[in-house]
Amino acid sequence: MPQGDKSSYTDKQKRQAAHIEAGYEKKGLSTKNAEARAWATVNKLDGGGKLSGSGRKKTSKQS
Repeated sequence: MPQGDKSSYTDKQKRQAAHIEAGYEKKGLSTKNAEARAWATVNKLDGGGKLSGSGRKKTSKQS
């Protein structure tokens, strides 16, 4: 999968990124910077795309 490919993201993650991007653009960022920051934010929140091995965080059970 080439860099920048968003196919491994869920629909919810894509909607979140679009909403975050709109907020950054409203603050005056360029479209390119707003998009990059939005996807970085989604990655930080969710740990990446939905496919296995794509960097998703593992949850640990506490006893």
